[in-house]
Amino acid sequence: MATLLAGPAVLTYKHSGILPQLVSSENMNSRREFLKKISSAAVGVVGVPSLLSAAWAEAQSGNRIQVPGEYGMIVRSFRFIDLESPVEYFNSWLTPIPHFFVRNHMPEPSELDPEAWRLTIGGEVEKPVTLKLNDLLKLPTHSVVNTLECAGNGRAFYRPQVPGVQWGKGALGTARFSGPRLRDVLDRAGVKPTGKHVMFRGLDEVPGKVPPFIRSIPIEKVLDADSLIATHMNGAPLPKHHGFPARALMPGWVGAASCKWLTEIKVLESEFAGNFMNPGYRFPNHPVQPGEAIKPEDTHPLTALNVKSVIAGPVDGSRVKAGPVRVHGAAWAGEADVVKVEISTDGGASWNPAKLGNEHAHYAWRLWSYEWQAKAGDHSILSRATDNKGRVQPPTPEWNPSGYLNNAVDQVKIHVA
Repeated sequence: MATLLAGPAVLTYKHSGILPQLVSSENMNSRREFLKKISSAAVGVVGVPSLLSAAWAEAQSGNRIQVPGEYGMIVRSFRFIDLESPVEYFNSWLTPIPHFFVRNHMPEPSELDPEAWRLTIGGEVEKPVTLKLNDLLKLPTHSVVNTLECAGNGRAFYRPQVPGVQWGKGALGTARFSGPRLRDVLDRAGVKPTGKHVMFRGLDEVPGKVPPFIRSIPIEKVLDADSLIATHMNGAPLPKHHGFPARALMPGWVGAASCKWLTEIKVLESEFAGNFMNPGYRFPNHPVQPGEAIKPEDTHPLTALNVKSVIAGPVDGSRVKAGPVRVHGAAWAGEADVVKVEISTDGGASWNPAKLGNEHAHYAWRLWSYEWQAKAGDHSILSRATDNKGRVQPPTPEWNPSGYLNNAVDQVKIHVA
């Protein structure tokens, strides 16, 4: 049995099977045994649509739930399973998979058989290729520690409010992704000089006449040494919620660029023309006034993440005792590197440097901490990060009609007794 927490009520539902994350490829004698063992695990949650029962309908968005493989998460959407990580989980350099946020644009695949799975590579290539999972596992493996963030993280804080999943601060996580380099896979097919963009398509179950979730990425990013077809996450096979058996990984870019349940790669002469490229996932070319409409031709596709920080503790609304208080959190900057985090404990009147953690990787967040001698009263704690490009978190978000890339200074309000 799994437990669903809905306010004061505790609801339960039955599930069968286990998630791939519980199966490790270590200590296996062969890839054949690996594929056999994860085959039964790949199904993941059986009958996910059945979870949309009266129990789920009664639960309200924002409650914390437990589903197989994801624990203590905040519900942002029941429709396609969108789960947010509470900020207090951002206290380790690698986010444990059960605490890693989940973003789906459509229903997850109901069945995933690793033996039957195929990845096709076509388009502007010399020789179309079809790969099995075992083919991918034979290729040289590369690992990248990457902070993955939904482009809409922080959307709930825009005013006036904008449509879309009302993410708070936790559509975010950092993991070690491993798998073959995309350029090694594309080398098998031979990209033609006419290939300028690469389209990724997953196995999401497209409902009705809804356009499929397809994004395309400029060839330069795809051929970067750190761009992957990830088959593993934190040392274990990808869980179903995170793209089993393989996903694209565009490190440092918005999460939508890293297609889950990857099944097709197509090299194109130009950017893919589809709903999730235009009008979806685009940002204004120039600042707009809050509430102002903007034409698609005055926008550009989202790519790399901004510089940003989040306070993981103390959490907003908490009460602490006067005296030493550890303020801590994480900061990241997409394809850039965080070089400084500053903390204000007086609502922004003054700033002090935080101590950066020792663990560091190019596309990963830096943990930080600040020791504060707290005095009694109500306090507003702020954090702001600076990267090696000289970018600094702004005091307010740059409003846009889709609520993307909110990287305003973070703030929590607490009471010291």
